[in-house]
Amino acid sequence: MPTIVPVILCGGSGTRLWPRSRVAKPKPFLPLVGDNTLFEAALARCPASGGFAAPFVVTGRQHVDHVEAQLGEASEGQVIVEPSARNTAAAIALAANRLPEDAVMLVCPSDHHIGNAEAFTEAACAAADLAAEGWLVSFGIEATAPETGFGYLKRGDAISQGAYRTAQFVEKPDLERAKAFLAEGIYAWNGGIFAFRVKEFLEELATHRPQIAAGVAAAVAKGTEDGRRFHPDADIFAAVPSDSVDYAVMENTARAAMVPVDMSWSDIGNWHALHEALDRDADGNSIRGSASVDMVDCRNVLVDSDGPRVSVIGLEDVIVVVDGDDIMITTIAGVQKVGKLSGAVNQ
Repeated sequence: MPTIVPVILCGGSGTRLWPRSRVAKPKPFLPLVGDNTLFEAALARCPASGGFAAPFVVTGRQHVDHVEAQLGEASEGQVIVEPSARNTAAAIALAANRLPEDAVMLVCPSDHHIGNAEAFTEAACAAADLAAEGWLVSFGIEATAPETGFGYLKRGDAISQGAYRTAQFVEKPDLERAKAFLAEGIYAWNGGIFAFRVKEFLEELATHRPQIAAGVAAAVAKGTEDGRRFHPDADIFAAVPSDSVDYAVMENTARAAMVPVDMSWSDIGNWHALHEALDRDADGNSIRGSASVDMVDCRNVLVDSDGPRVSVIGLEDVIVVVDGDDIMITTIAGVQKVGKLSGAVNQ
């Protein structure tokens, strides 16, 4: 198996998990599930003992201190500091331009929860083997519900045991189409986890998005090092077109492959997703935080409070969050709108 270089994408504004997650300290740096932060958990899933190289973390300037404080034993890893946000294609290209062309990158968001780390490692090794053969590989996460908030991957012809061509990348579907995907059994969620060799990724990027490829290469060539931090040239990088790696590369390449995996994955994309990732009692209720909480006759309620005592009676499918002077209450149905609250927008 080739040595795998974890490329951890770390940032975001955190508005959908407001008020706990904020621009100054978004969800990757919070201990939302268990005692470790999501970023620390992402690092822990890629240990040297498992065949992983030191990580490359790509993050914005406002998050560098959080990243370095939580790198811990992975202190030999490199931190690439984005001078501006230019989406995932450019972020991944920054790391690729700092690595040897035969290196296999494992691109991981820093803000996801993976309950089954062993399944993740097995999928990462399988994906790395494919990447070493020239494939650009997506993790096809087992779809367990007709989710409309995720993109989907359609499984194509088998490449080898447990590995397939990606027949199609599908945008976020409506509910009826998502139900049809689930029933058909050959669609998986696209969780934004990828493996590819540097050489092939940069070739495909140059073919399909030459401005991004050239701009990032120039920004890296004129960048500067500061200890383990690397700073691309800010002016050049600011002119790089903004595009996701899915649109820029994965949906265009003829070398797209997928490795199916069931690893208890969640993107923790909103308060409902977090609630589902937490341990719950027989009535589906969860309690987080340091405050005292009383619940009577409640079903499927999450209370997350670090402040005053919270008492909840007779509610169902409700989220209550207390963070300092901010209190947020929503139904499960309303969690997607949390990012539109004035507190989240103007934090």
